[in-house]
Amino acid sequence: MPTLLNEKGFKFFFYANEHPPPHVHVMKSDGWAKVEIETEVVVYSSLKKQELKECLELISSHKQQFLETWNDWFSR
Repeated sequence: MPTLLNEKGFKFFFYANEHPPPHVHVMKSDGWAKVEIETEVVVYSSLKKQELKECLELISSHKQQFLETWNDWFSR
């Protein structure tokens, strides 16, 4: 389970056997979300509204890094 980022209490990661489209799983406290990286579409979320907003801001600011890591991992 490659971890992409730990920031502001959020843990961003994906599983080693994932499937397209590129997406991240996010955990914070007892909530979690699944978000497509390129489009920032929220597939699922149990995060609080403010947490989801912060989560999406972090994904947006780290989008290139997340995509590079995803592509590197799955092109092996």
